[in-house]
Amino acid sequence: MRKSWLLLIAGLLMVLVLAACGQKSQQDVVKELDGKLGKLTAYKADAKMTLQMGTEPQTYEVEIWHKDPTFYRVNLKNAKKDQSQMILRNDEGVFVLTPALNKSFRFQSDWPQNSSQAYLYESLIKDIIEDKNAKFKATKTHFVFETKTRYQNNKMLPLQEITINKKDLSPVSVKVMDSDRNALVTVEFTKVKFDASFNKKDFDMQKNMTGAQLEVPVMGDVKDKAFTVKYPEAEMPGVSLVSEKEIKTENGKRVVLTYDGEKSFTLVQEKAEIMPASASASSALGEPVDLGFTIGALTENQITWTHEGVDYIIASKDLSPEEMTEIARTVQGNAVK
Repeated sequence: MRKSWLLLIAGLLMVLVLAACGQKSQQDVVKELDGKLGKLTAYKADAKMTLQMGTEPQTYEVEIWHKDPTFYRVNLKNAKKDQSQMILRNDEGVFVLTPALNKSFRFQSDWPQNSSQAYLYESLIKDIIEDKNAKFKATKTHFVFETKTRYQNNKMLPLQEITINKKDLSPVSVKVMDSDRNALVTVEFTKVKFDASFNKKDFDMQKNMTGAQLEVPVMGDVKDKAFTVKYPEAEMPGVSLVSEKEIKTENGKRVVLTYDGEKSFTLVQEKAEIMPASASASSALGEPVDLGFTIGALTENQITWTHEGVDYIIASKDLSPEEMTEIARTVQGNAVK
């Protein structure tokens, strides 16, 4: 009788052990991701990114190339494919290219090392590894993590949900959320190729500028062409628009919006100038900052960016870099003042 009970208990234990073997723990998965990252030499990925920052969602196609350790190429195109921007990192620095304006800026920056980047695989894995309080669940085909983000100048997006393919540990999707868990940025990966091969010229600034201009030609003459004035949709308590001035310029007009109250700032907009074909990259002050729809340049007292052929500047002695970034992300409104 005792022998029968012992056999029964042993059998049950074996079933439990076999069941446990089929279900990986969070620690197991994190260890596997860390190992995958350690062996990763290069990859290519395509993704669709949707932003819910303003009243209307905006969709972009993102093409990502990475060659270990520090070469990057991220090509961002809007849904109409008539505007694009590219961020490159090579031995010469970090470049932001706007092909339609023949414009390029060079930063002395460690981008993308010290901040979350929703479309970079190694950044997502780092977010998972570094968040010791990350939440975890496993479905039939995916591993899902909820982690804190590491945005330097955007506390507006503190959380993200990262979905990883069980089969090859490739990224499936990322939802970057506000404190109420509303997804404001969604990245859906459509294609991922690990161990991709590259030539060094693939990350060359001039080669990429020329190649991008074949897809998105340089704009025609921008002089005298009207543009729609944009207003920030971010709510700043105790701050309101107190003046709007239009100044004539060689390229048409410059619009200066002045906001005052508890914190004051100025928002300047004007048609961007197309640079001559022979122009070399200009040095940019500050750090490149990801606004979602474009890459800006952030300093202590101002943030600048170009979007759809218009240059924008927010300048303030009262706003923190984080607050300027938050406002810049929402400069999309057409008539709300």
